[in-house]
Amino acid sequence: MKTRRQTKILELIKKYEIGTQEDLTDYLEQEGYQVTQATVSRDIRELKLTKVSLTNGRQKYVALLETNEDLAQKYERIFRDGFISMDIAQNILVIKTVSGMAMAVAAALDALQLREVVGTIAGDDTIMCAVRTTDDAIVVIDKLRKLIE
Repeated sequence: MKTRRQTKILELIKKYEIGTQEDLTDYLEQEGYQVTQATVSRDIRELKLTKVSLTNGRQKYVALLETNEDLAQKYERIFRDGFISMDIAQNILVIKTVSGMAMAVAAALDALQLREVVGTIAGDDTIMCAVRTTDDAIVVIDKLRKLIE
C-alpha cells in the first residue's frame, strides 16, 4: 500500500503543479487513497521531495533525482567546507568543524559510507567518529586527508 501510494505521489507531482500537502492529499483522495496529513508529510520526507519556484511565483513539489556521483561530490564539498582539523584517540577520530557545521559534516561523513566507520556523533563544532580499530582510524584519516587536499 505504501509503495503504491508513494509511486502515485511521484506520478501526481509530475503531472500537476502541486504546491501544498493539502493539495497533494486532495489529489490522492481523488485517486482513491484515504490519507492523513501526517501520512502525506511522512511520504514527502521519505521520497525526499522538495519545492521549486515556478515563473508565476507559486511553488510545486519535485523529486530530486541525483546520481550517486553527484551526491558524493556534494558530500565531499560539505566535508571540505566545514572541516577545520582532526585528531585521533585510539579508535576515536575527533573532527573539529566551523561553528554550527558539525551536524552537516557528520552527515556528509556518514553518507560517504566508509566501511571502517561505525558511526558519528556531532555537537556544534566537534564530531566524534567511532572507528572499528586503531589501524582503521589511521586509514580513515588518510582517506579524509585526500578529500580535503
